[in-house]
Amino acid sequence: MRALPVGDRALLVELADGAEAQALHAELLRRRATGSLRVREIVPAARTVLLDGLDEPARVGAELPGWEVPPLPARAEAVLEIPVRYDGPDLADVAAHWGVPVAEVARIHSSAEFRVAFCGFAPGFGYLTGLPGRYEVPRRATPRTAVPEGSVALAGPYTGVYPRASPGGWQLIGSTDVVLWDHARVPAALLSPGVRVRFVADTAPSGSTPARSAPESR
Repeated sequence: MRALPVGDRALLVELADGAEAQALHAELLRRRATGSLRVREIVPAARTVLLDGLDEPARVGAELPGWEVPPLPARAEAVLEIPVRYDGPDLADVAAHWGVPVAEVARIHSSAEFRVAFCGFAPGFGYLTGLPGRYEVPRRATPRTAVPEGSVALAGPYTGVYPRASPGGWQLIGSTDVVLWDHARVPAALLSPGVRVRFVADTAPSGSTPARSAPESR
């Protein structure tokens, strides 16, 4: 763990990997909630966590390496279910990379429980982890100039859902009608760091399957 000063009141904490970043993010949120840490914003990324608006950044930076950060805890909230039609144009390529039949891609992907590691790229876009390492896939050699809104995609260790049409180089395995970003909703983003997600294979007609929270017995 390394804490680097950013301006007068912020720190960028570098970690060894995504799992450490997620665990530190959870611990920082816990300490802020109990009042033992005063900070305005806590922003996780792939291997870093930004703390912005610290009262005493020098003290926090000196103490951070000595913290005992427990493993990522399970959240008490229900799992958010996102219905997916596994109809993406890159299904065959992903199946070939995994060494499985095309139909197995949907089964493997929908059997995993995911967690939003961090958000970025576009409003409402979450980087979700949960697939075992052997299912990592490379980005496309040539990005698409336009990826449809609602596309469910894979790249490296992550799953993501495009909240709006945009260019992109991820492997497209499916599509959903769930709205990831809605200005009229509070909060506007459906996904935020730490949220648990499960993708559910959906055969219903387009436009008829909103996201829902699954009971904890799932």
